[in-house]
Amino acid sequence: MNFPILTWITFLPLAGMLAVLLVPKGKDEQGQELSKTIIRWIAAGTTFLQLVLAIILYFSYDTALAGVNDLKSFQFVEKVSWINAHLPMVGDINIEYFLGIDGLSVPMVLLTAIISFLAIFPSFGINKAVKGYFAMYLLLDLGMMGVFTALDFFLFYIFWELMLLPMYFLIGIWGGPRKEYAAIKFFIYTLVGSVFMLLVMIGLYHSTGTFNLVELMNQGNFMPGGIFSGTGTTLRLVAFMGLFIGFAIKVPVFPFHTWLPDAHVEAPTPISVILAGVLLKMGAYGMIRIAFPIFPDAFAYFQTLIAWIGMISIVYGAFCALGQHKVGKRDFKKLIAYSSVSHMGLVILGLASMRPEGITGAIFQMFNHGIITAMLFMIVGVIYDRAHTRGLDDFGGLAKKMPIYTGIMAVAFFAAIGLPGMSGFISEVLVFLGAFKTYPVLTVISGLSIVLGAAYMLWALQKIFFGQLPEKWQGPWDPTGRIYKTDDVNLREIVALVPLGVLVIFLGVYPNPVLNLMTGSVTQLIELMKPFIH
Repeated sequence: MNFPILTWITFLPLAGMLAVLLVPKGKDEQGQELSKTIIRWIAAGTTFLQLVLAIILYFSYDTALAGVNDLKSFQFVEKVSWINAHLPMVGDINIEYFLGIDGLSVPMVLLTAIISFLAIFPSFGINKAVKGYFAMYLLLDLGMMGVFTALDFFLFYIFWELMLLPMYFLIGIWGGPRKEYAAIKFFIYTLVGSVFMLLVMIGLYHSTGTFNLVELMNQGNFMPGGIFSGTGTTLRLVAFMGLFIGFAIKVPVFPFHTWLPDAHVEAPTPISVILAGVLLKMGAYGMIRIAFPIFPDAFAYFQTLIAWIGMISIVYGAFCALGQHKVGKRDFKKLIAYSSVSHMGLVILGLASMRPEGITGAIFQMFNHGIITAMLFMIVGVIYDRAHTRGLDDFGGLAKKMPIYTGIMAVAFFAAIGLPGMSGFISEVLVFLGAFKTYPVLTVISGLSIVLGAAYMLWALQKIFFGQLPEKWQGPWDPTGRIYKTDDVNLREIVALVPLGVLVIFLGVYPNPVLNLMTGSVTQLIELMKPFIH
């Protein structure tokens, strides 16, 4: 395929952003701001076209060629010289515009396109500074997609940093009462991790003379006498830990997780959806794309520690989510935020196992968690838009008032629990299968999260939907009928939620469409790491 599909899928949001910024102010015959409607549909059309390209990419991807450490294994490669100069005392600087995908990145590209499109629909409820909101939204989309398509470390870093700015403004301007605090906390945490990444990137360039991620995975390309040459050196261990911390902050894992609940609670609903659905996956993706294959010897040294971090995150996140049941702390959104810490801990445990089942399960868990938590945060947004509260104690008996909403919520809750027949079950089983062969004790302890997850999810389901409906909610949500024509979910909310529910059930019954993408790449990753794993 000669068509530069990766460039289009990555930079299409930039075209949409420019179109949004060029929309002039104007009103229709009823005096309503016409520009807001145009802006919303430009953003929706842009993300829809991006999704179409992602689907074409998925069906065009040849699983027989998948790999991670061979340029021939990457597909749809676009590679041109970008920055090429000779500097005195430094030498040649060669930075490439280098895009490509393999079995590790295709699921993430597809996930990003799905979530970015569906999160547009809850964004239609944003009425404050609409042009600025959707411009930042599309810029965020560009940064996320670029992270999953870049194969040059310098380009990867630019996309990684590009994502930071729009997310800061999206939380800090359109967020809740403590939005400034949450935005600054998110910014500082992520920036600290980025500094570690930048220092390691510079060191790698001086050790190899390239930013090419494929060449950096080849230990033979490290120049003798370079600061990261050799294996098992102290500097390589320090560099690996710097990268790991930078990526772990974004996952996030214990103890770097404290920014996440604040960011989720204060962010507007669609930004919470993107934060949980896509941004958290960037950290784990960075580990398997950069940290692990470039420093396999350092990974082997810290492998057990990484498994412990995964286990602690799983159990700690589950207990924190369960703690939201305490009186005075019953925040629906914070419960889901802490459950994300637990479920992303499974990803770390699976990756630490360095087993085919564990790594495949970890990547599938990244995809599934993105879909399931997107559903959960959209569901919270539906009820918050109507009642203007997320307190679990403020509800009860909603099943009678909102039966369709209750059914959609049940699908999301049971998927989060890992019920058989739902996609989350497949990925969790694969992670436990792989991790048990390497770390049986840690895996058994991590299994406690299954019980804890069922406890806090089922308790929340019972608290919100069953029992007596409070008197203050017994009337219509909107007595005028101008905003909510029905007490149940409206068409816009159904369009956003139902596709996610269908994916959860379909992949729970037949996961092969995603699993088959990964097999070749996972196998080659393990082959690359095997000489260093004891």
